[in-house]
Amino acid sequence: MRPSFRDATLSLDERVDDLLRQLTRDERIAMLHQFAPPVERLGIEAFRTGQEALHGVAWMGPATVFPQAVGLGATWNEDLVRQVGEAVGEEARAMRANDPRVGLNVWAPTVNLLRHPLWGRNEEGYSEDPRLTSAIAVAYTRGLRGDHPVYWRTAPVLKHWLAHNNETDRDTSSSSIRPRVLHEYDLRAFRPAVEAGAVAGVMPSYNLVNGRPNHLSPLLDTQLRTWTDQPLVVCSDAGAPSNLVDSEDYCDTHEEAVAAALRAGVDSFTDHGQDSSVIVGRVRGALDLGLLQDETVDEAVRRLLRMRFCLGEFDPELDPYAKAAAFDTPEHRSLAREAAEQAVVLLKNDGLLPLAEGTRIALVGLLADECKLDWYSGTLIHRSTPLDGLRERFGTAAVSFTEGADRVRLRTAAGWVRVPSPSAAATVRGAEGALDPALLSGRTDLAPLTVGSDPTAFTAVDWGDGLLTFRAPDGAYVSVAEDGFLRASAVQPGGWVVQETFRPEEHGTGHLLEHVGTGRYVSVTAGGLKVAEEGDVFDIVTVSRGVDDVAAAAAAADVVVVVGGNDPHINGRETEDRTTLRLPDHQTDLWRAAHAANPRTVLAVVSSYPYAMPDADAALPALLWTAHGGQAAGTALARVLAGDVSPAGRLPQTWYTSDAELPDLLDYDIIGSRQTYLYYEGTALYPFGHGLSYSSFAYDDLSTARAGDTVQVSFTVTNSGTHDADEVAQVYVQVPDSAVPRPQRQLLAHRRLHLASGAARRLAFEVPVEALGFWDVSRGRWTVDAGRRVILVGASSADIRLTSDLRIEGEETAPRPVLDSGLDAADYDEQRGTVIVDRTRVTGDAVTAMDGVTGELVFRGCDFGGGVVTASAETAATGPATVELRLSDGTLLASCTPVADGPYTYATTPAGLSLSGVHDLHIRLNGPVRLARVSFTG
Repeated sequence: MRPSFRDATLSLDERVDDLLRQLTRDERIAMLHQFAPPVERLGIEAFRTGQEALHGVAWMGPATVFPQAVGLGATWNEDLVRQVGEAVGEEARAMRANDPRVGLNVWAPTVNLLRHPLWGRNEEGYSEDPRLTSAIAVAYTRGLRGDHPVYWRTAPVLKHWLAHNNETDRDTSSSSIRPRVLHEYDLRAFRPAVEAGAVAGVMPSYNLVNGRPNHLSPLLDTQLRTWTDQPLVVCSDAGAPSNLVDSEDYCDTHEEAVAAALRAGVDSFTDHGQDSSVIVGRVRGALDLGLLQDETVDEAVRRLLRMRFCLGEFDPELDPYAKAAAFDTPEHRSLAREAAEQAVVLLKNDGLLPLAEGTRIALVGLLADECKLDWYSGTLIHRSTPLDGLRERFGTAAVSFTEGADRVRLRTAAGWVRVPSPSAAATVRGAEGALDPALLSGRTDLAPLTVGSDPTAFTAVDWGDGLLTFRAPDGAYVSVAEDGFLRASAVQPGGWVVQETFRPEEHGTGHLLEHVGTGRYVSVTAGGLKVAEEGDVFDIVTVSRGVDDVAAAAAAADVVVVVGGNDPHINGRETEDRTTLRLPDHQTDLWRAAHAANPRTVLAVVSSYPYAMPDADAALPALLWTAHGGQAAGTALARVLAGDVSPAGRLPQTWYTSDAELPDLLDYDIIGSRQTYLYYEGTALYPFGHGLSYSSFAYDDLSTARAGDTVQVSFTVTNSGTHDADEVAQVYVQVPDSAVPRPQRQLLAHRRLHLASGAARRLAFEVPVEALGFWDVSRGRWTVDAGRRVILVGASSADIRLTSDLRIEGEETAPRPVLDSGLDAADYDEQRGTVIVDRTRVTGDAVTAMDGVTGELVFRGCDFGGGVVTASAETAATGPATVELRLSDGTLLASCTPVADGPYTYATTPAGLSLSGVHDLHIRLNGPVRLARVSFTG
């Protein structure tokens, strides 16, 4: 008899419940680990949560590689991004047909907001703006998911819940998020994709929020799972369950940790790699100790099983995606090129671009002949560098190439450093002379570098921050394997711990060479060069200077194109934040040398993040930026430079002028610290939404009106230039008369459209009135306040062409009725020297002063009614502390002394104060006290 869970005529819930009933307790527990084993007696195969698919199927071999996520964000084109999602989903299905290790529960996209441009994982997000981020995320997840009402092409999981934007101390740092920032900013990046029914779940991030690990976040239930009727799977990040005890010291035992995570809503545990026994043992222990109930385990398994049903695992004959075979198709290759083209942002152009036919081009720079991958890339099937693209487009004879890196020799007291000859690397080269992907760092079958009388000239690439990579003449990078020896054995710098970077440290008249990956120094041994605790002194002898090569090439050309930027594995990546916005000094020297020799110099920045380049902007006639564009990056850049494509990418985040414009990396209060284009009060180098075109566009005839629950905005865009081109029309709002701080302008809508020269199109948008509101801490809910709105329309957040005033009938702002409702400490309007922490291990927020300072909270417009008012504060302290409540004029309303080392208690002042009317309230926190709430009685 066929089991009921195999009967597709039953409802999904009935089938899931039937299968759950047939599983034993041990089988259910085993399903909680990322690598769930098969249940052979029921014919159920093994299942793995998690397949990286950020901009193509990653880590599983060759696949179509699309632009980095921040590049997809720069397209501002949801239709295109949905097609990319469809292609990635199709390739995941096609790859799985040949390799069952390829998973269909894809961990993508990353929707963490690009709040701070020094974040090492900037490349993984879409934008600093929650609306643009969510729009792109909805498009990508819809493509990954597919359109079938029952079966899913893949099951996307959003990363990383929540307020995750730093790699420094990422598993122990806490993001202090007040309610307004939480509801107006961080949650709004996740919510639309969940509400659209396009995601299967989320992955919590390593960090804590308000003192509580995200893997124990009550927001998983109180927010995330209230946005949809669809069950959502919560997959832990790798190792995070163990962090709850090992690094965060938040739980006393691992049994307590897994129990707390399951109760908070985590369903799948990514921990200890493929060894599920550790997590299974911890869950069993939690059950045996009474820390966890079987019902909680069952609910998690139910959600996991439902996802597997939706992926067609139990109905291969009905699953419309089961026979998907689209892989590296002409359509996918074309789409990769189109995405790379649409991601290019023209930052500045004084008329030098586009380049005319017959132009002699000097292509120079460290990324001029590179097609860089990142940690979440697949393996390239096709590869196009800027050099490839320009020579294909303009002809080989028209394009000269100079990398611009120094060539050096290394000498020790024992002799010159040399690569053994003949190089083993030469035996693994393809027909075109490129290094074969099989030649990877970590190989130990190649002879180590040694010393002798015949020196090797290495290409020394300076990536900034004192980091160098050394490349042998055959193109292989010097790398360190597990045995500690140095070999010319890597195609590119890469790996979880990069083994190809070295930092010279001055030592006497020479240098010690620190190997950054191990923290050890290069020494000379009988077996060859090896890393050790103590190193030898090296003379770095320059054979030729890259700046001289660049200057010579520039002087002989009509136009110079300098291609700079970053390697996604160096100076900013997962586990490593950047330390500066500055372009590395060597790359600055290259464009300066090029420009001095030839004023007709273009700087093309290919990078995962913004740079501060005010000097380049002032000096050079043309600048472009693109994220690492995947397999078609070079072709795309060449077509834009040639004018075959008019650039229309737009910046998805602000480019600042210097490091001085940035707040502290761990300051998540975008309102208080005036972060992102929403609140930034300075003048950006390039503002959010910026991007130029080879054409020009006129905006006319703006109309705005409220119609029920929407605001209707319409206007006409005309291509008034001579090129057929795309334009990205952007709609913003200002709230000039708000009683609380509001964004200087906030994106409401956008549209990318193509217009032939002279053509015009009327655009119409319907914006929910709800989008014009804010999180009102005095009411504890989303509020659309009555008052004036200014609708702004233009080509960027700073290039506004049309404006219109609009009166919104909404709720009238009123003072806080503190006698009725009191004040939650985290609902402040302003703060100085405080952070938000957890009230208890399970729920609630409190506020405490930073170490060594007096903290202050300000609550504006508190209505105390009239009469004698008595205040009481809900506090907990770990030592001597006081809480003072004062009015703006300094009047002391109350002074409370919490009980040290006790639970939360109400410390009540002995006498009240005669008080009436509306006042601003200031609360000062002295000592190690946590303030949760203040209550008032009259």
